[in-house]
Amino acid sequence: MNRSILAFIAAGAVVGLLTAPGCKATGIGDPCIPEQEYTDTFNGFDEGQVNVESKSFQCQTRLCLVNHFKGRVSCQYGQDSNGNAPTMAAACTVPGDKLHPITGNPADKRKGKTVAAQCTDRTADKAVYCSCRCANVDNKTDDGGNYCACPDGFTCEQLVSSIGGSNEGLTGGYCIKAGTKYDRANACASPCDPTTSVCPGL
Repeated sequence: MNRSILAFIAAGAVVGLLTAPGCKATGIGDPCIPEQEYTDTFNGFDEGQVNVESKSFQCQTRLCLVNHFKGRVSCQYGQDSNGNAPTMAAACTVPGDKLHPITGNPADKRKGKTVAAQCTDRTADKAVYCSCRCANVDNKTDDGGNYCACPDGFTCEQLVSSIGGSNEGLTGGYCIKAGTKYDRANACASPCDPTTSVCPGL
């Protein structure tokens, strides 16, 4: 009898784990830091672009999406051309190494060490995360390619148009968080500021 009770409890625990709220077996939406940020000469991303890192070992999906994001995931408030951070913020460093400052691209004398602050409406948690390709450039999934179904809270959005060459496998739609579609006319109206617009960090 005790054995039956224990078996029942064990089965219940397994069901509880499988149905626990917030469980995301796909890994879609998990945070990721793009590989470019581990280079001290990288000044940051431009909100007018979409970047797809297709071999990310940080993601179960192996894909880290940077969807119209400004600055660096690892430095939400940015810094000026001399490497000075805003009041009440820390200067930008290489992720995981607080003693390794961002030096900026030495070939770009205009930017220097500048890293733009993230946008309050497109912070890293809203625009940079693990994702997957959910449709081809024609918004279809019937061409034999490898596609995913977007989970609850995500929508399939066309992000990468035809770019030619050997990268055609990256064109098409990707799962993005619901309500985060990029609106060029209204995006990035205000930067993250530690004194007025506190933004989430890593």
